[in-house]
Amino acid sequence: MADHRQSDDGSGREPWFESLSSRLLMLTIAFVMLSEVLIYAPSVSRYRKDYLEDKIASAHLATLALESLKDQNVTAELRKKLLDQTGAYAIVLRLEKRRVFVVGPEDLPQVDAAFDLLEPGFFGWIADAFATLTHGENRVLRVIGPSPKDPDVLVEVILDEQPMRKEMLKFSWRILGLSILISMITAGLVFLTLQWLMVGPMRRITQSMMAFRDSPEDLDNVMPTSNRADEIGQAQRELARMQKELRLALRQRQHLAALGAAMTKINHDLRNSLTTAMLVSDRLSGSEDPDVKRLLPKLFTAIDKAVDLCSQTLNFARKGALQISPSRFNLRQLVDEVAEGLGDLDGLHGSSVNWDNQVGPEMVIEADRDQLFRAIDNLCRNGIQAGADHVMVTASMRHDRVCIDISDNGPGLTAQARDSLFTPFFGTTKKSGTGLGLVIVREIMRAHGGDVMLTKSGEDGTTFCLDLPDRIRVAARTDG
Repeated sequence: MADHRQSDDGSGREPWFESLSSRLLMLTIAFVMLSEVLIYAPSVSRYRKDYLEDKIASAHLATLALESLKDQNVTAELRKKLLDQTGAYAIVLRLEKRRVFVVGPEDLPQVDAAFDLLEPGFFGWIADAFATLTHGENRVLRVIGPSPKDPDVLVEVILDEQPMRKEMLKFSWRILGLSILISMITAGLVFLTLQWLMVGPMRRITQSMMAFRDSPEDLDNVMPTSNRADEIGQAQRELARMQKELRLALRQRQHLAALGAAMTKINHDLRNSLTTAMLVSDRLSGSEDPDVKRLLPKLFTAIDKAVDLCSQTLNFARKGALQISPSRFNLRQLVDEVAEGLGDLDGLHGSSVNWDNQVGPEMVIEADRDQLFRAIDNLCRNGIQAGADHVMVTASMRHDRVCIDISDNGPGLTAQARDSLFTPFFGTTKKSGTGLGLVIVREIMRAHGGDVMLTKSGEDGTTFCLDLPDRIRVAARTDG
């Protein structure tokens, strides 16, 4: 018995966090956050670079201010204000022929690290940015870079790292908040879109399949069709078609089961009635009455058809799979016996049947002889009754399998007959046919591990192939 998962509330639905919708939502959020992380790394490194370039620019402006006051007495207090505005301990302006120093305290702190804004590449800036973020204690940095005001001027600044780290952390928190907001909005939009395009239709398909499983015969449980051209629309149409075909198959199986039960009950009485009719017809065969002689062949034919219909229907409706008893036998001899057994059909359409047995005399096959005889007999009989006066049987190896081809020169099968070729009670073109002949042939061949296939049908005739596994044996040919 299938294990159906139930929710805690007994509603039959899975918990929300285990549903496809929730998983898609979580995956969308995770992917958006991953994208934001990939964007964050170069962004924070760029923020750090811009911060240091701003410090270089401020330092350059400070030195320019001092340069403009060189003829005046610049006090230490003014120098300190300029350095405080820049956020630096000291500034060195490297000109082409001289240097300008702006120094704060006489005892400068020891420099812990030096950075040249011209040296690091893309990945170097990212590594420096994360080094700043992960370094908890303050470091004194020496930063060297060209002035944005004049690229020919190099500016050297000595400053603390901690203020820059605080600004980078604030920037990081802003990026994180924005990333969460973007991921939630994106995930929500993706969630709603997937609910509309995928999850909702899939849920309806699942519910329809479960309803069909619980009550496959209920005509109210019909898969909703869709005009969508995508894969889900195609799946809905195919599932609806499959449900329709399964309902027809189940209904037909029920009819066949009822027919089999009925045939089992009435078979004994029907055979007794047919036996009585045959006895009476045998006694009538000695009558000299011309009317009796004229009608007696029709009576024999009617009785034979009734016996054949009863036997075929009962055999088809029997319970259990077909049991076979394989043995080794000469295939050519079997075909000759089939031809002899069909001698009663000779002259059925005004001319004798021309038999052409092309099976090699050395070919020995392993199968159930009686059942294979029955299969070949059914196919040959069908061709002759359809109007053929020439039947040819050949056998060959095809891709490590044995194919017995049975060809006739009859009128061929109609399109309607080909569509329902192996459908019980429908796959026949004869008014008196049962539509079980080919169904029984397929059942026999599949019991052997093979199949029967229509390989050709047209105005010049019909060819069927009896496909068997490779159990072929070639007998030793002797002069005797």
